[in-house]
Amino acid sequence: MKKSLVLGLLVMMFAKSFATVKPNSLFSDNMVLQRGVAVPIWGTANDSEKVTVEFNGQKVTTIAKDGKWMLKLKPLKAGGPFKMTISGENTITIQNILVGEVWVCSGQSNMERQLGLRNGQKPIVNWVAEAASANYPAIRQYFVPHNYFIKTNLADTMFTDVNSKWVVCDTATVKEFSAVGFFFARELYKKYQVPVGMLFSSVGGTPAENWTTRAALEANPELKVLAEQYDKARMEYPDAMAKYKKDLPAIIAKYAADTLVALAAHKPFPPKPAPPRNPIGGSGGLYNAMINPLIPYAIKGVIWYQGESNGGRGKQYQTLFPTMITDWRQHWNEGDFPFLYVQIAPFKSADPMIREAQLLTLNKVPNVAMVVTTDCGDSTDIHPNHKQPVGERLALAARALAYKEKIEYSGPLFENYVVRGTDVELSFTHTGKGLVAKDGGELTGFFICGPDKKFVPATAVISGNKVIVSNPAISFPLAVRYGFTSVPNGNLFNQEGLPASPFRTDVE
Repeated sequence: MKKSLVLGLLVMMFAKSFATVKPNSLFSDNMVLQRGVAVPIWGTANDSEKVTVEFNGQKVTTIAKDGKWMLKLKPLKAGGPFKMTISGENTITIQNILVGEVWVCSGQSNMERQLGLRNGQKPIVNWVAEAASANYPAIRQYFVPHNYFIKTNLADTMFTDVNSKWVVCDTATVKEFSAVGFFFARELYKKYQVPVGMLFSSVGGTPAENWTTRAALEANPELKVLAEQYDKARMEYPDAMAKYKKDLPAIIAKYAADTLVALAAHKPFPPKPAPPRNPIGGSGGLYNAMINPLIPYAIKGVIWYQGESNGGRGKQYQTLFPTMITDWRQHWNEGDFPFLYVQIAPFKSADPMIREAQLLTLNKVPNVAMVVTTDCGDSTDIHPNHKQPVGERLALAARALAYKEKIEYSGPLFENYVVRGTDVELSFTHTGKGLVAKDGGELTGFFICGPDKKFVPATAVISGNKVIVSNPAISFPLAVRYGFTSVPNGNLFNQEGLPASPFRTDVE
């Protein structure tokens, strides 16, 4: 009987240890909650367990079902620090909570790039001084780690918690903050003096389809092929890797020989041998592992910097990118929250049609804004190190779209054109206080063509809020292009100091 009693007690203790209430790791010390909206809180618990959340005068209770629970706090006012208690069969206390503005910071390597040093990339401009002055305890970052997509087949796995934590910004921790995200958050904090939280979820070298749910891809006839291509690549990868390993001695020998030939001929070295790329994370995999775990955390909006990995597929990106934005909004279920994105920077092999797709997205999706970076890129480096203007311009867009300030937040955007004899008259939106040629010189970056469709440099003159383009050799102008190249060299700005987006009037 004594043995049975002891065994029963042990069973009860064991069961109780696995019945504890546990919030999602998003709800942890130092977190930032979104002000002004209902705030979902969720986690796990034993079935039918009563879960109570107490926060800043509110007390909300729910019952766990299927091992999960979720409840909502009523809209909150900015401030803090506060504490939260979550109780069921156990009690958890979360400390140093702030209420303010929460933004998702996502994309590929130019968003992923941290403020501190990174192997193989140039230091961020003035990063040492930026870090030394970065004592902003009201700015916090929640980093979504990459280990899930590296170690796991994500095609069919939907993750709900990445087991990360919030980090308070100071002169040491800021080195691991997204550089663009930090400069963006700093501008918002300086302007509004409210806490800013960043949900930092970015992976270098990733195309937009990896960040879009498979269901959204398959629902669109134009994008369904991306899911099919991923399935094919995933099936072929093991054999391709096995063949690469088998042939590696011969591959290395050929690389060495070709390198010697190039050296003798004073020519560029051949590319280094590389194994077949593991397709893991494709066709919605990064959405599954790095976006879904953040939903439905209350947010103000998204800042996004991506597009380089969709190079060569600009036409497809015209459909893919708006589909991705709509997909995120539908799953977050917060309406058309602001989605602010960066047009890819100048680079020697950048695809101008990706920039065009990003420009056209402005007319395809509501409540979006685009930051132009033609003046802060690097033609020899796909990772330009001047990130301050990028973050600052994203903050300008946020001030206009998210916070409804009546300010100019974009450079000039092509609207339409009229052919008047031998001239082409171009109209723009976002002219601000007026169009200018940066540094006061003549306008550059404009090209014009006639019926032969051969583009030649054009003379461009500002006339009020329009630009008149011509070339004496073109009697019957057909189309105009501005900055429509890998490395735009145009200097059309508005007086607010924001550059015009590259464009072409002959959109296909």
